[in-house]
Amino acid sequence: EVSNEDIDFILPDSDIDPVPDSPVSVHNDLIWTERQMKVKQAFKHAWDGYVRDAWGADEYHPISHSGSNLSRSGIGFTIVDSLDTLLIMDLKDEYEHARNWVANSLNFDIDGEVNVFETTIRVLGGLLSAYHLSGNDTLYLTKAVDLGDRLLGAFSSPSGIPYASVNLATREGIVAHFNGGASSTSEATTLQLEFKYLSYISDNYVYWDKSQNIMLAIDDLKKYDGLGVKTHLIDRSHPSGLLYIGELSGFGDDNISPKMDHLVCFMGGNLVLGATRGRKVHDIQEDMSDNDLEDLDIGKELTKTCAEIYFSTNTGLAPEIAYFSTSEDATTDIIIKPLDSHNLLRPETVESLFILWRLTGDVQYRHVFIPNYYCLPDKSSYRITFILSGTFEKYARVDEGGYTSLDDVTVVPPERRDKMETFWLVIKFSFLS
Repeated sequence: EVSNEDIDFILPDSDIDPVPDSPVSVHNDLIWTERQMKVKQAFKHAWDGYVRDAWGADEYHPISHSGSNLSRSGIGFTIVDSLDTLLIMDLKDEYEHARNWVANSLNFDIDGEVNVFETTIRVLGGLLSAYHLSGNDTLYLTKAVDLGDRLLGAFSSPSGIPYASVNLATREGIVAHFNGGASSTSEATTLQLEFKYLSYISDNYVYWDKSQNIMLAIDDLKKYDGLGVKTHLIDRSHPSGLLYIGELSGFGDDNISPKMDHLVCFMGGNLVLGATRGRKVHDIQEDMSDNDLEDLDIGKELTKTCAEIYFSTNTGLAPEIAYFSTSEDATTDIIIKPLDSHNLLRPETVESLFILWRLTGDVQYRHVFIPNYYCLPDKSSYRITFILSGTFEKYARVDEGGYTSLDDVTVVPPERRDKMETFWLVIKFSFLS
């Protein structure tokens, strides 16, 4: 059980928060303290289930009270990935338990294949975040250097773009088992932050050079339209005109499919970060270029669309993939197909809402996650729902511990899948806390 005394990580309000006539303005401090307590309790519920049933395993299956590994022996994806959240939430006992496991049990000498992208962002990234947030605990630096050295084997391709997988024991890069062995450019170019920060704190610039070579290889490729998302992929739905980012059909033509994965919902916050360079909008708006202002508007509209996807379902949860109506006589904007209706507890919408709240100061982005019982009858236009305690708590929570992915967000109650992704404990709670 978590008491109010445990809550000591309150985020500062923006200069514009709360907005006039907000339904929570009178009791703002009390509400946000209570909200943080609920977030911390939810994390504890998930973490305690994992500790009891699956300690040391990469992934947690809360319904069957079991764990599983992503490689032959596992490298503690869930534990390492959660270190920063434990530190942010000041869960001292839980953090010490996790740190002791890293010190005594974490071993990367695994004769098995791991995905380079997932291992970098979750395990290497988890170690680096823990190093920073712990005040430079050298345990994490030592482990990060060990893992980084093993991952370097994936960079031995002729192009410098890393192979999709690597054997951590032999340090041999392994080509992808699909797409003709091709590596994903989005995965490869995402490795910059971890490898460059590892160079910075270890004073060994081999990691920097290897990750920078990826960017040089990409820069050398023929460019058809630069960042052509705005030109080719953005469209609006009918009848409400929701902005979405579609997909190329992939069949060698220029047809755009009105399909948007939940993963795309990170893009709203990403565009706003790029437009503002991470600074508050009201501090720099007069100096923003036309392109920056356009990106800001697109980021806001895309984030609104992602929230509307949640609002559109019977459960109040978003599917993995949504389609948008393109016919002018359509009566509903969002279409959910049976094979796409599952929910994996993804964090991208929360991420964008958090970024937009912090950079625009507009409290509406924060209010999307306020408990709906704070919404007054005469303030229904605020469209308030609290996805953590209102819907994920209702449908994804496993009473004995943990949260689980769901089969179909259009059905009440949805069937449960018995898998809790590590990003539920990490990214989702980091932004909600």
